[in-house]
Amino acid sequence: MDFHGNYRMLIAGEMVDADRSLDVNNPASGRPFAAAPDCSAEQLDAAVDAAARAFRTWRHVPLKKRQAMLLRAADVLADNVDALARLFTQEQGRPIEGARSEIMTGVAWLRAYAQIDVPVQTIDKGDGQWIEVSHVPLGVVCAISPWNFPVNLSIWKIAPALAAGNTMVLKPSPFTPLCMLKIGELLRDIFPAGVLNIISGGDELGPLMTAHPGFAKISFTGSTATGKRVMESAAQDLKRLTLELGGNDAAIVMPDVDLDDVAPKIFMGAFFNTAQICIATKRLYIHDAIYDALKDRLSKLARMIKVGDGAEQGTVLGPIQNKRQFERVMALIDDARAQGLSLIEGAPVPENGGYFVPVTLVDNPPEDSRVVQEEAFGPILPLLRFSHVDEVVARANDSEYGLAGAVWSADVAQAVAIAKRLETGTVWINQNLKMRPDTPFAGHKQSGFGIENGLEGMLEYMAPQAIYVPKPQA
Repeated sequence: MDFHGNYRMLIAGEMVDADRSLDVNNPASGRPFAAAPDCSAEQLDAAVDAAARAFRTWRHVPLKKRQAMLLRAADVLADNVDALARLFTQEQGRPIEGARSEIMTGVAWLRAYAQIDVPVQTIDKGDGQWIEVSHVPLGVVCAISPWNFPVNLSIWKIAPALAAGNTMVLKPSPFTPLCMLKIGELLRDIFPAGVLNIISGGDELGPLMTAHPGFAKISFTGSTATGKRVMESAAQDLKRLTLELGGNDAAIVMPDVDLDDVAPKIFMGAFFNTAQICIATKRLYIHDAIYDALKDRLSKLARMIKVGDGAEQGTVLGPIQNKRQFERVMALIDDARAQGLSLIEGAPVPENGGYFVPVTLVDNPPEDSRVVQEEAFGPILPLLRFSHVDEVVARANDSEYGLAGAVWSADVAQAVAIAKRLETGTVWINQNLKMRPDTPFAGHKQSGFGIENGLEGMLEYMAPQAIYVPKPQA
């Protein structure tokens, strides 16, 4: 397959062009290198109609046969991982090895959902009847995935939804549509026509999708602000929702840690993917006793890490993915400077028109400063002093978000006790950014609702059905 040029949408089993196109920029240069189709309203209707027709038969395909197709899809992606990774780096910016890792993580998710069984419960209370409780698919799913993990977070939706017996119309971000368009082409002959449709388009396409009456469910990953608009749109006809939204995740570092061991782990937990991760550490609370020592180690790492074009050897952190987000991150840094905060800047970055931001640490800013209160989604990290556990737990929980967090301590029992007090859906102990396909992932507060991953995530794409059956009279 040609992985360069000729990007088309998958609708009703056919590769389809559009009358209009969207430029796709390489964030390392800020310049366009390809164009993607800009789906029309009529083509959206065609995709939804194809998915609805396919659902009539797909829902009755036995689970094991659906899962066998997921395994074939996983094998196809694994066979094409190197070409997909190169394309991924061009459109997303992440270095090649990180791009390859994301695609193989998607492969692992497909394979995991090829193993999950959906239980059927039989209830017999001896009252002259028995009840069969099962789960049935919802119908056509609208899936909207983001630019920070364009492949993996698309597959997080595709794998459970299709395994559950639904059909799907997926729209990747207009900033990163190319890998998913090529994946649509790769998977075209694996699933029956209309089961999986992949379209691309600009900012106006998302609202058309969320308001479309042909969808039974919306699965959206993105910002909290956009998630609220999705929820409002879905309310018009009571579509089911899964919303994985923003986070301002806190990590707490206790004074008993081995600083040389944890500093690199904490650093990458904050800055991997240039900190464009909803579950990255975005507020780092450090005990007074080790604050200066850990700050010095993190500062040294910031000066050592190469920030640059992800296609270049030795690059660890790539650019911010798009100009809009680049400007937002730079505005936060400018505000911190204007407020007189102490900034520690890492290694110099290329000045070639790409969306590069140096790793930036902020030395103990006020709790009410923008850099603490807002989710940066870029390589700027506030370091915050604390003295007592009760104090730091209260500060960590004082947020509208509740997605993830971390606790670092040599005393694992103490760390677990602190973790249980944090108001987040996921907490890591002495680690960061670990996700499993068999473990539920869910946000608290304004970080969204609904569940992804595991059996619980698959059941989000299904509805329970109870059938009451009278027993024959003797």
